[in-house]
Amino acid sequence: MHLLRMTTFAATFCVMAPALAASSNGIEYITSDSTFEQVSEQLNAALNEKGLTLVATIDHTQNAANNGLELPPTATFIFGNPNVGTPMMQCQGSVALDLPQKMVVRETSDGVRLEWNAPEYLAERHGLEECDLPLENVANVLRDVAQSAAQ
Repeated sequence: MHLLRMTTFAATFCVMAPALAASSNGIEYITSDSTFEQVSEQLNAALNEKGLTLVATIDHTQNAANNGLELPPTATFIFGNPNVGTPMMQCQGSVALDLPQKMVVRETSDGVRLEWNAPEYLAERHGLEECDLPLENVANVLRDVAQSAAQ
């Protein structure tokens, strides 16, 4: 029985590991085989589809080039939903340091990576544990957006 559970866990992990991983510092990511441009376009579409407002896009590569520096294609997409972010800020004002949510798209040697802060990390960082917040729903939406963009 124990061997069966371990085999099932290992099989599940092997299937999921290439698609999504989380590091200990609260950064979740997914890697895509699509081009940087495709992932960026698909991210815009996924944000729109989920009803999230794109506040700004920062082109770090262009900013570097404007200063005589080089950087692989890298952009930060800043987006949110006031109906979700406002209750978080009402619970603890310091969470405004990390909201609106951000997702980084950057070209790496392994493909195009999308990275974002795990909502649970933000809850821990800002002491939101006592608040009744839909963190699991937020995590699912972020994961869905990233997976749609990575297609």
